[in-house]
Amino acid sequence: MIRAGLLASGALFLLSVPAGAQTMDQTMPGMAMPAKPAPKAAPKPTPKPATRPADTPTPHKDAVMVPETDPHAGHVMPAMPAMPQPDVQAESPTPQAMPGMTEHGTGGTALPAGDGSAPAAGEPNYADTVWGAEAMAASRAMLRKEHGGGTFSQIMFNLAEYQVRKGRDGFRWEGEGWFGGDINRLVVKSEGSGTFGEGVEDAEIQALYSRAIGPYFNLQAGIRHDFTPGPSRTYATVGFEGLAPYWFEVEGALFLSDKGDVLARLEGYYDQRITQRLILQPRVELNLAAQDVRENGIGSGLSNVELGLRLRYEVAREFAPYIGISWDRAVGDTARFARAAGEDASSASLVIGVRTWF
Repeated sequence: MIRAGLLASGALFLLSVPAGAQTMDQTMPGMAMPAKPAPKAAPKPTPKPATRPADTPTPHKDAVMVPETDPHAGHVMPAMPAMPQPDVQAESPTPQAMPGMTEHGTGGTALPAGDGSAPAAGEPNYADTVWGAEAMAASRAMLRKEHGGGTFSQIMFNLAEYQVRKGRDGFRWEGEGWFGGDINRLVVKSEGSGTFGEGVEDAEIQALYSRAIGPYFNLQAGIRHDFTPGPSRTYATVGFEGLAPYWFEVEGALFLSDKGDVLARLEGYYDQRITQRLILQPRVELNLAAQDVRENGIGSGLSNVELGLRLRYEVAREFAPYIGISWDRAVGDTARFARAAGEDASSASLVIGVRTWF
């Protein structure tokens, strides 16, 4: 009975609590609530614009209206014409080419992507599309002449030395000079040797036309004349010179004399750089003959071998003193002719000289 009485009392208490006490507007004791905002004023009705007179023209949709405060109010200014916008989707028309003009995008790298072979390099003729090929021909010829078609010259003495021998000191020279361009040149060569007190023992000079047959080699043809030993000879000459693989300087020639004698020569050297200025140069020269030339002391076959080793120091690139050794050996019938004339078939020399060019 007591439990039932308590349940009845709790139900009556709940029914007696005001409904407003259960809302979110309840405040805790001591807490101040913010004031409610004032209600917004109702917007004023927008006055309707005055009726335009019937004779006033309706402005264009792009016209610029002048404010009513302007003394010229009521006037309508004409609209600026709209600029045409390019259609980015449309393909640009191809300009008409003038006679003799070439078009871009027809070669070189202007090709679709793929795995085909590389195209040939195109001619640098883009200016032709503006001025025409005929108008650019003279300008292009002048450009090629100034950048690769000029003329140059050089004189070089590869050997100019004093040779210390056993009681018969001598001298030796070998050099050449040329004038021309990258393709065609006039070349003059000279070499010889002698003994102090006895004069020049052998001396020759060559005048050659040189034609480039590749990036590294020249073909040469001309004449050679021997002053000594006597009797003197004149030869028709054809040969080559150039830079072989691994930086070997090589030179070869075939000689046909006015007496029908056929001689040949092959020589080469290599510049081994020890430092930027100190250079070791081994050198070899071989002389051959197709037959005996007794009056000049030349035997058939391999007639002479010369080996040398020279160490030079480039004080300047154009001036390099050197020191070294040289060994000269007559071979075969040439050695036999030398012994018959009372000369040594071989000799070794300490050489001191200078390599120079300008």
